[in-house]
Amino acid sequence: MSSYQEFFDSVADAVPVRGFLHSPSGSPEAGLVLTHGAGANCASPLLVSVAEALCAAGWIVLRCDLPFRQSRPHGSPSRGSAERDQQGLRAAVASLRKQTSARMYLGGHSYGGRQASMLAAGDPGLVEGLLLLSYPLHPPQRPSELRTAHFPRLQTPALFVCGVRDGFGSMEEMTAALKLIPARTELLAIDGAGHELMTKRNQNELPRMIAEAFREFTLQLGNC
Repeated sequence: MSSYQEFFDSVADAVPVRGFLHSPSGSPEAGLVLTHGAGANCASPLLVSVAEALCAAGWIVLRCDLPFRQSRPHGSPSRGSAERDQQGLRAAVASLRKQTSARMYLGGHSYGGRQASMLAAGDPGLVEGLLLLSYPLHPPQRPSELRTAHFPRLQTPALFVCGVRDGFGSMEEMTAALKLIPARTELLAIDGAGHELMTKRNQNELPRMIAEAFREFTLQLGNC
Protein backbone atom coordinates (compact mmCIF):
# COMPACT_ATOMS: atom_id res chain seq x y z
CA MET A 1 0.00 0.00 0.00
CA SER A 2 1.35 3.41 -0.93
CA SER A 3 1.62 6.35 1.45
CA TYR A 4 -0.24 9.56 0.77
CA GLN A 5 -0.69 12.92 2.37
CA GLU A 6 -3.38 15.57 2.47
CA PHE A 7 -2.94 18.15 -0.27
CA PHE A 8 -4.14 21.72 -0.62
CA ASP A 9 -3.12 24.39 -3.12
CA SER A 10 -4.68 27.80 -3.53
CA VAL A 11 -3.44 30.74 -5.59
CA ALA A 12 -5.06 34.07 -6.35
CA ASP A 13 -7.83 33.99 -8.96
CA ALA A 14 -7.69 30.18 -9.23
CA VAL A 15 -10.03 27.46 -8.00
CA PRO A 16 -8.58 25.83 -4.83
CA VAL A 17 -7.25 22.31 -5.16
CA ARG A 18 -8.03 19.90 -2.30
CA GLY A 19 -7.31 16.22 -2.03
CA PHE A 20 -4.62 13.65 -1.33
CA LEU A 21 -1.24 13.15 -2.97
CA HIS A 22 0.23 9.68 -3.54
CA SER A 23 3.99 9.97 -4.07
CA PRO A 24 6.24 7.09 -5.21
CA SER A 25 9.58 6.43 -3.53
CA GLY A 26 11.63 7.53 -6.54
CA SER A 27 11.22 9.97 -9.41
CA PRO A 28 7.69 9.65 -10.82
CA GLU A 29 7.23 7.79 -14.08
CA ALA A 30 4.14 9.91 -14.81
CA GLY A 31 1.49 11.98 -13.06
CA LEU A 32 -2.28 11.56 -12.85
CA VAL A 33 -5.02 13.82 -11.52
CA LEU A 34 -7.96 11.60 -10.54
CA THR A 35 -11.40 12.74 -9.44
CA HIS A 36 -14.74 11.35 -8.35
CA GLY A 37 -18.35 10.91 -9.45
CA ALA A 38 -21.41 13.02 -8.71
CA GLY A 39 -22.36 11.30 -5.48
CA ALA A 40 -18.91 10.70 -4.04
CA ASN A 41 -15.67 12.44 -3.11
CA CYS A 42 -11.99 11.75 -3.66
CA ALA A 43 -11.95 9.31 -0.73
CA SER A 44 -14.07 6.78 -2.62
CA PRO A 45 -12.62 3.24 -2.38
CA LEU A 46 -12.25 2.98 -6.16
CA LEU A 47 -10.15 6.14 -6.42
CA VAL A 48 -8.03 5.28 -3.41
CA SER A 49 -7.25 1.79 -4.65
CA VAL A 50 -6.49 2.85 -8.23
CA ALA A 51 -4.24 5.65 -6.96
CA GLU A 52 -2.41 3.21 -4.70
CA ALA A 53 -1.92 0.73 -7.54
CA LEU A 54 -0.50 3.38 -9.87
CA CYS A 55 1.69 4.85 -7.14
CA ALA A 56 3.11 1.39 -6.44
CA ALA A 57 4.01 1.28 -10.14
CA GLY A 58 5.92 4.57 -9.87
CA TRP A 59 3.27 7.21 -10.63
CA ILE A 60 2.49 10.32 -8.62
CA VAL A 61 -1.29 10.62 -8.25
CA LEU A 62 -3.41 13.50 -6.99
CA ARG A 63 -6.90 12.47 -5.89
CA CYS A 64 -8.91 15.69 -5.76
CA ASP A 65 -12.36 16.90 -4.78
CA LEU A 66 -14.19 18.79 -7.50
CA PRO A 67 -15.28 22.34 -6.62
CA PHE A 68 -18.92 21.32 -6.15
CA ARG A 69 -17.82 18.82 -3.49
CA GLN A 70 -15.59 21.38 -1.83
CA SER A 71 -18.65 23.63 -1.53
CA ARG A 72 -20.81 21.02 0.18
CA PRO A 73 -19.97 17.60 1.61
CA HIS A 74 -23.03 15.76 0.27
CA GLY A 75 -25.34 15.78 -2.72
CA SER A 76 -24.95 15.91 -6.47
CA PRO A 77 -23.54 18.86 -8.44
CA SER A 78 -26.04 21.63 -9.04
CA ARG A 79 -27.05 22.71 -12.51
CA GLY A 80 -24.40 24.97 -13.99
CA SER A 81 -21.51 23.67 -11.87
CA ALA A 82 -19.74 21.87 -14.73
CA GLU A 83 -17.70 24.89 -15.87
CA ARG A 84 -16.29 25.52 -12.39
CA ASP A 85 -15.63 21.81 -11.90
CA GLN A 86 -13.60 21.82 -15.11
CA GLN A 87 -11.72 24.87 -13.86
CA GLY A 88 -10.97 22.86 -10.74
CA LEU A 89 -9.50 20.04 -12.79
CA ARG A 90 -7.38 22.50 -14.76
CA ALA A 91 -6.09 23.92 -11.47
CA ALA A 92 -5.37 20.41 -10.17
CA VAL A 93 -3.30 19.60 -13.27
CA ALA A 94 -1.34 22.83 -12.75
CA SER A 95 -0.80 21.93 -9.09
CA LEU A 96 0.50 18.47 -9.92
CA ARG A 97 2.84 19.92 -12.54
CA LYS A 98 4.51 21.80 -9.67
CA GLN A 99 5.34 18.41 -8.16
CA THR A 100 6.78 16.72 -11.25
CA SER A 101 7.92 17.34 -14.81
CA ALA A 102 6.82 13.84 -15.84
CA ARG A 103 4.14 13.08 -18.41
CA MET A 104 0.74 14.23 -17.18
CA TYR A 105 -2.66 12.51 -17.38
CA LEU A 106 -6.17 13.23 -16.17
CA GLY A 107 -9.00 10.93 -15.15
CA GLY A 108 -12.14 10.46 -13.19
CA HIS A 109 -15.06 8.24 -12.32
CA SER A 110 -18.45 8.87 -13.94
CA TYR A 111 -19.26 12.62 -13.69
CA GLY A 112 -15.63 13.38 -12.92
CA GLY A 113 -14.49 11.53 -16.02
CA ARG A 114 -17.06 13.32 -18.12
CA GLN A 115 -15.81 16.70 -16.93
CA ALA A 116 -12.21 15.60 -17.58
CA SER A 117 -13.07 14.62 -21.15
CA MET A 118 -14.98 17.86 -21.79
CA LEU A 119 -12.05 19.89 -20.46
CA ALA A 120 -9.61 17.97 -22.67
CA ALA A 121 -11.85 18.42 -25.72
CA GLY A 122 -11.60 22.17 -25.26
CA ASP A 123 -7.87 22.14 -24.47
CA PRO A 124 -6.14 19.33 -26.41
CA GLY A 125 -2.69 20.15 -25.04
CA LEU A 126 -3.62 20.03 -21.36
CA VAL A 127 -2.64 16.39 -20.74
CA GLU A 128 -1.30 13.47 -22.73
CA GLY A 129 -4.13 11.06 -22.04
CA LEU A 130 -7.33 10.33 -20.12
CA LEU A 131 -8.43 7.54 -17.78
CA LEU A 132 -12.24 7.47 -17.84
CA LEU A 133 -13.85 5.13 -15.33
CA SER A 134 -17.53 4.31 -15.95
CA TYR A 135 -18.11 7.14 -18.41
CA PRO A 136 -21.83 8.05 -18.01
CA LEU A 137 -22.82 7.72 -21.65
CA HIS A 138 -26.49 8.46 -20.90
CA PRO A 139 -28.81 8.51 -17.87
CA PRO A 140 -30.09 5.03 -16.94
CA GLN A 141 -33.04 3.92 -19.09
CA ARG A 142 -32.74 7.06 -21.26
CA PRO A 143 -30.41 5.92 -24.07
CA SER A 144 -31.44 8.74 -26.41
CA GLU A 145 -29.93 11.37 -24.09
CA LEU A 146 -26.33 10.78 -25.12
CA ARG A 147 -23.51 12.76 -23.50
CA THR A 148 -21.26 12.64 -26.53
CA ALA A 149 -21.56 16.12 -28.07
CA HIS A 150 -17.87 16.82 -27.39
CA PHE A 151 -16.57 13.44 -28.57
CA PRO A 152 -15.83 14.57 -32.17
CA ARG A 153 -13.57 17.32 -30.73
CA LEU A 154 -11.65 15.04 -28.39
CA GLN A 155 -8.04 14.90 -29.58
CA THR A 156 -6.67 13.42 -26.34
CA PRO A 157 -6.18 9.61 -26.25
CA ALA A 158 -8.43 7.92 -23.72
CA LEU A 159 -8.80 4.57 -21.99
CA PHE A 160 -12.43 3.88 -21.07
CA VAL A 161 -13.04 1.37 -18.25
CA CYS A 162 -16.64 0.17 -18.06
CA GLY A 163 -18.60 -2.50 -16.23
CA VAL A 164 -20.54 -4.83 -18.50
CA ARG A 165 -23.63 -4.31 -16.30
CA ASP A 166 -23.44 -0.50 -16.26
CA GLY A 167 -26.87 1.06 -16.67
CA PHE A 168 -25.27 4.28 -17.95
CA GLY A 169 -24.18 2.57 -21.17
CA SER A 170 -23.86 -0.94 -22.55
CA MET A 171 -20.70 -2.27 -24.16
CA GLU A 172 -22.39 -2.02 -27.55
CA GLU A 173 -23.39 1.59 -26.92
CA MET A 174 -19.90 2.49 -25.70
CA THR A 175 -18.23 0.83 -28.68
CA ALA A 176 -20.43 2.81 -31.06
CA ALA A 177 -19.84 6.07 -29.17
CA LEU A 178 -16.05 5.72 -29.21
CA LYS A 179 -16.13 5.75 -33.01
CA LEU A 180 -17.04 9.45 -32.71
CA ILE A 181 -13.67 10.22 -31.09
CA PRO A 182 -10.82 11.05 -33.52
CA ALA A 183 -8.13 10.35 -30.89
CA ARG A 184 -6.91 6.88 -30.00
CA THR A 185 -9.24 5.05 -27.61
CA GLU A 186 -9.44 1.68 -25.90
CA LEU A 187 -12.30 0.07 -24.01
CA LEU A 188 -11.59 -2.16 -21.01
CA ALA A 189 -14.68 -4.18 -20.07
CA ILE A 190 -15.00 -5.36 -16.47
CA ASP A 191 -17.03 -8.57 -16.20
CA GLY A 192 -19.69 -8.71 -13.52
CA ALA A 193 -19.35 -5.02 -12.66
CA GLY A 194 -21.85 -2.19 -12.74
CA HIS A 195 -21.37 1.57 -12.63
CA GLU A 196 -19.30 1.50 -9.43
CA LEU A 197 -16.86 -0.97 -11.08
CA MET A 198 -15.56 -2.40 -7.80
CA THR A 199 -17.30 -5.41 -6.28
CA LYS A 200 -16.54 -7.74 -3.39
CA ARG A 201 -15.44 -10.31 -5.94
CA ASN A 202 -13.03 -8.11 -7.91
CA GLN A 203 -11.84 -5.60 -5.28
CA ASN A 204 -8.43 -7.24 -4.89
CA GLU A 205 -7.47 -7.49 -8.56
CA LEU A 206 -9.44 -4.63 -10.18
CA PRO A 207 -7.16 -1.71 -9.12
CA ARG A 208 -4.07 -3.52 -10.41
CA MET A 209 -5.90 -4.45 -13.60
CA ILE A 210 -6.84 -0.82 -14.26
CA ALA A 211 -3.36 0.45 -13.38
CA GLU A 212 -1.64 -2.07 -15.64
CA ALA A 213 -4.02 -1.39 -18.52
CA PHE A 214 -3.56 2.37 -18.27
CA ARG A 215 0.22 2.16 -17.98
CA GLU A 216 0.34 -0.07 -21.04
CA PHE A 217 -1.98 2.32 -22.90
CA THR A 218 0.24 5.30 -22.09
CA LEU A 219 3.41 3.43 -23.04
CA GLN A 220 1.89 2.59 -26.40
CA LEU A 221 1.16 6.27 -26.91
CA GLY A 222 4.82 7.02 -26.38
CA ASN A 223 5.79 4.45 -29.02
CA CYS A 224 3.49 5.87 -31.69
